[in-house]
Amino acid sequence: MTPLLSVRDLSVTFDVRRPGSWPWTPPRKLHAVSEVSFDIAPGECLGIVGESGSGKSTIARAVVGTLPSSGGHIMFEGSDLANMDPRQRRVHRRDVQMIFQDPLAALNPRMTVGEIIAEPLITHEPGTPRKEVKKRVGELMERVGLLPNLINRYPHEFSGGQCQRIGIARALILKPKLIICDEPVSALDVSVQAQVINLLMELRRDMGLSMIFIAHDLSVVKHISDRVLVLYLGRVMETAEARKLTTLPEHPYSQALIASVPIPDPVLEKARPRPILEGELPSPLSPPSGCVFRTRCPKARSSCAQEVPALQDIGGRHFVACPYHEAEQVLAVNG
Repeated sequence: MTPLLSVRDLSVTFDVRRPGSWPWTPPRKLHAVSEVSFDIAPGECLGIVGESGSGKSTIARAVVGTLPSSGGHIMFEGSDLANMDPRQRRVHRRDVQMIFQDPLAALNPRMTVGEIIAEPLITHEPGTPRKEVKKRVGELMERVGLLPNLINRYPHEFSGGQCQRIGIARALILKPKLIICDEPVSALDVSVQAQVINLLMELRRDMGLSMIFIAHDLSVVKHISDRVLVLYLGRVMETAEARKLTTLPEHPYSQALIASVPIPDPVLEKARPRPILEGELPSPLSPPSGCVFRTRCPKARSSCAQEVPALQDIGGRHFVACPYHEAEQVLAVNG
């Protein structure tokens, strides 16, 4: 199947100047994302997980087009975003929409709910009759679980969960092909999180949407995603089907992330072994040589500092970037 979105060797860097440095002093390079590759098929949901500072939101912004990439290619339906003219980019913005982390901050407080949801439609289809706009807004409000008679209210009159439903309706008004969800439930209560996740799953099924779902919580990502990509300091550590990665993780970082997800049973939670990551996330201004995870990896060896490990296919579309895993496989084969 031809992928809807194909990202190849995506890199994003920023120039950072030291406070008080001279204007002619060369800026330092902050490596936010380094050589990340993935594909998303029509109707597929890719989960992206990792600690804060791992580059998840940077990838989202690069795909949407609000952040320029420093290297690599982002192909949407066979077209390279870097080579698009303004007219083509306008069409691309229709097909790729975003749902943000803070639902209230993402909404204009001076606009009514109806105006917020209708704004993308009026911008991209200015000839649409006002009666048709109001009809489509009302239908979409019902679809996301909001009463149409709330159309003239303002964002501050709604709860966090309701504001996120408004954001979802706004993202769907143009009938996009790809929705990027940048931690859409992290600011919501647990009970509301479940409702929003179930709503996104229903919309994805009914509308045939593709999704990128970004989150810290692996239990949430596992519930909604078909495949999961694990990021650390801007690099891919592991990627596999959601069920496989959450039950049989191969990379030490993936294992630590999954071990951090609590188990509802207090007895099992207390008895299970939990690998602990020591130290802090290194600065992206000066990432470690070789494997970027080696400074916190309990299985690191001296060879891990020599070169960046490539993603190795270990079968079943399961890819791991870990020299330790490669060594273990050789030992197993040699008996």
